[in-house]
Amino acid sequence: MNSLPNFYKDVVKKKRLEEIPGVVGNLIDLPADAIFPPVAHTHKRFASRKAPVRGNPAWASGPMLAGQRRRRTLSGVLLKVEKLVKYFPIPGKIFSSDKDHVRAVDGVSFEIQQGETLSLVGESGCGKTTVGKTILRLLEPTAGTVWLRDLNLMTLKSKALRRTRKEMQIIFQDPYSTLNPRMTVLSIIGEALSTHRLAQGKEIAEKAVQILEMVGLGAEHLYRFPHEFSGGQRQRIGIARALAVGPELVVADEPISSLDVSTQAQIINLMEDLQKRLGLTYLFISHDLNVVAHISDHVAVMYLGKSSSGPARVLYQDPRHPYTLALLSSVPVPDPSLKGQEIILQGEVPSPINPPSGCASIPAVPGESMNVRG
Repeated sequence: MNSLPNFYKDVVKKKRLEEIPGVVGNLIDLPADAIFPPVAHTHKRFASRKAPVRGNPAWASGPMLAGQRRRRTLSGVLLKVEKLVKYFPIPGKIFSSDKDHVRAVDGVSFEIQQGETLSLVGESGCGKTTVGKTILRLLEPTAGTVWLRDLNLMTLKSKALRRTRKEMQIIFQDPYSTLNPRMTVLSIIGEALSTHRLAQGKEIAEKAVQILEMVGLGAEHLYRFPHEFSGGQRQRIGIARALAVGPELVVADEPISSLDVSTQAQIINLMEDLQKRLGLTYLFISHDLNVVAHISDHVAVMYLGKSSSGPARVLYQDPRHPYTLALLSSVPVPDPSLKGQEIILQGEVPSPINPPSGCASIPAVPGESMNVRG
């Protein structure tokens, strides 16, 4: 239970999530005197012998990656998004030039300070992932500007954009589908290093080992393929690939949604540790408001392509918009005594092709006449 983030507590006093110590036992040679594999050694009833405890990761006292020491001393706004728009055209009728558009992102604005985490939350289909991909120019924007410090990302040509990709990387939601099944871990990480000319020849393997150790893996994993790893290990490889080029900004697109609870705690703790040590800045995309409360400095709530942002503590302790109240009331909390009244959203989400004027979320919230203060 201590592996579960709880926004009723975490938003006030954030604590490190509790991980299950040890490693999963070898299914070929399980200990004869244990009911459960060594990973569950924390209770005498479960096992009679101790498993090795992970302890501090190898990178805790090791050298930083190139460029990271400089970035820890920088401050100020790292990312500024201004009125970002992304429309997807819908083919019109035959012999007609008129086209409708899906307004996936419709005027989103926010900024993130160096070394902080802004979380983007909302229902499925509200445009969260599209925002992340458009910021990184994986999707071309329809309008708006995105500033990485004093650099306008929307005006960069292909060569300049490729050079800038070292400063911004992404961790995808599903590590299995985003890792090439025919490439070893060395090839996956080495491709990033060689593409940006950060290492060549034998140096690639040496740096790959350093990066793997940062995320809790080791040299023994270099020549394995993605299908040989667990979900949590694959996500660590995805994080290692993102960190290989030494980015300042990392877009984390629901990086723990496909993992079990104990593995989620490991990945969250890992991301927080890396942020403190390397000075990383996160745009954390999620629909899990408990995790968001634990990891965020600021939160932006999205609905139907639009967003509103503010400090995490204010949003959780004094939510003002009826839609935000409804989202928070729906969060499952592992403590019946803390559960409040649930607000049930009504009707269907309006069409992003022809959204209503004004605040699009009000028709879904019971009591349309509620005072909307922000």
